[in-house]
Amino acid sequence: MKTFERSLTSVLLKEFEKRQPVFQVLTGPRQVGKTTIAHQVMDKLPLISVYSSADSPLPPGPEWIETQWRRAEHEADRSKKPVLLVLDEVQKVRGWSESLKIIWDAARRSLRDIRLLVLGSSALLIQEGLSESLAGRFLLHRCSHWTFQECADAFGWDLHRWIYFGGYPGAAVFSDDEQKWKRYVTDSLIESVLARDVLQLQKITKPALLRHLFALAATFPAQILSYNKMLGQLQDAGNTTTLAHYLRLLETAFLVSGLELFSRGSIRKRGSSPKLLLWNNALVNALSSRSFDESSADAAWWGHLVENAVGAHLVNELSPIEYTITYWRHGNNEVDFVIARGKQLFAIEVKSGRSGKTSGLEAFRARYPEARFLVVGGNGIPLRDFFAAPAGSWLK
Repeated sequence: MKTFERSLTSVLLKEFEKRQPVFQVLTGPRQVGKTTIAHQVMDKLPLISVYSSADSPLPPGPEWIETQWRRAEHEADRSKKPVLLVLDEVQKVRGWSESLKIIWDAARRSLRDIRLLVLGSSALLIQEGLSESLAGRFLLHRCSHWTFQECADAFGWDLHRWIYFGGYPGAAVFSDDEQKWKRYVTDSLIESVLARDVLQLQKITKPALLRHLFALAATFPAQILSYNKMLGQLQDAGNTTTLAHYLRLLETAFLVSGLELFSRGSIRKRGSSPKLLLWNNALVNALSSRSFDESSADAAWWGHLVENAVGAHLVNELSPIEYTITYWRHGNNEVDFVIARGKQLFAIEVKSGRSGKTSGLEAFRARYPEARFLVVGGNGIPLRDFFAAPAGSWLK
């Protein structure tokens, strides 16, 4: 069976056609195909390739990067041709950015043509390393969870199935056996990310609390939950500052975001009740006791899944450098998602049924008449159309 090819493969192939003064960085969640994309690029490029992964139980030191670079230099000297070097899970290497800066700067003065692709699955650690030591030396590519269109093309899924099973390609093969699918997502995806990308790489004083916070978020997808209510639901919860910090760590691992309350013209209310958003609906349903049929039959729960899927589509596809994603609530009026891009403002309301009140949008319009409005689902943009197009295409 032919391996499905994501659009990033052709993007990277074009970047590596000739030598450039920058290297390429591919970042995104675990198990969405970053390594597959790298191997597809290696297979298609008419270059010698050197691949190595730092994803080991004990994080390697900076000598790991130097060793891999020496391997690439050896191939370049032997063949007298350009070499593609791929460093996977580079955020695991201690001091990776400083080491890479020294090597890369020296390489730019060399006659050897070594083209570099760096892969990483921790947004925080990758971003910190790039901004602190490697500014101006890279191009960043975001590899998101699989979209509805990709799952439809690769697995023949309809929209209903994608909303429940989410966008992890490795789990798709188990979707006909729901219990096996739940075990795979829980053990191979969620546990791997928590244990290897969060707990192993960050100083966590309450690891049990971090896990419980993630489970709580999966119980309340696309719902607003105050920190005080979270404290009441969690044992050994510490304080709201700890919860806010852990929620941020879960976001850097592409698991959960706590969307803030929108406020125009002033500092957003940090510490306001966050809207919990899972980056992939598989993370919700793997921990839920509901089956696919039970979820479909429960209109209220399915509404939360649809709204979470819309939010996940936004956070996966919209660059945080360009867009700010929040929600709005005033009294009984609420807007599901508010997106700001410079002076542009978009208010998005999600409807999982045929009808529904839009009083939140009307109240928001009264306060922010410059905003543009989208209704997704119901009598607005059909859900299938919304998910089948890039999120940014609706914000033009």
